Amino acid sequence: PRESWAALAAGGVAGVCVDLILFPLDTVKTRLQSPQGFRKAGGFRGIYAGVPSTAIGSFPNAAAFFITYENVKSMLHHGSTSYLTPATHMVAASLGEVVACLIRVPSEVVKQRAQVSPSSSTLRILSHTLYHEGVQGLYRGYKSTVLREIPFSLVQFPLWESLKDLWSWKQGHVVDSWQSAVCGAFAGGFAAAVTTPLDVAKTRIMLAKAGSSNASGNVLAALGGIWRTQGLSGLFAGVVPRMAAISLGGFIFLGTYEKTRQLLL
Repeated sequence: PRESWAALAAGGVAGVCVDLILFPLDTVKTRLQSPQGFRKAGGFRGIYAGVPSTAIGSFPNAAAFFITYENVKSMLHHGSTSYLTPATHMVAASLGEVVACLIRVPSEVVKQRAQVSPSSSTLRILSHTLYHEGVQGLYRGYKSTVLREIPFSLVQFPLWESLKDLWSWKQGHVVDSWQSAVCGAFAGGFAAAVTTPLDVAKTRIMLAKAGSSNASGNVLAALGGIWRTQGLSGLFAGVVPRMAAISLGGFIFLGTYEKTRQLLL
């Protein structure tokens, strides 16, 4: 129970830190990926539009992920051999994302709509979405978010754990929190690059007008539409700010998580 509470608290603190510090980069990425283009979506104006949604959602979202991740990892580790360790991390991270997305997606929908409409308040966008689309409108893009997050976690978390193990072996003792943060930055940046097309599809689905083809939530159709109209550059729109945000995010998020967890245990 103590480990579970530590994972919950450390995950929540790490989530709030990274989401609020890197919010401007996330806004730039969303506007680069939006169908109306960067300038029409707001350019560099109102760079903190949608931040209340993130501030409310980030703690429970990150806490839900890490409490699931740590518990599933500890359950699967019992009796498993060392060569199955990466698979254990993959399963734990995937289940963590499925649970966390129940909180993340409504927060993300409101946040992204506010980011591309900086003149509208977060509360106004939330009430407009509920009035016109109901609760299911807040879960628009749940499937596409899970389909983005699972491949991301399948790359990031086994790579993060493997890099920590390698560094620990090289120096002869367990990595410090700053070393864990460096491993997290590398793992996050690499995972961000390879999953950018799925992130673009998720953004288009969340921002699509009700009744449009993208509003149905079909990820393959969204990817196909982007490929036909904008080609490879469209599929990798926002890749640089996404990699920068997630590399920095991996450093802050996983480093803060390790440090806070160590302090609590």
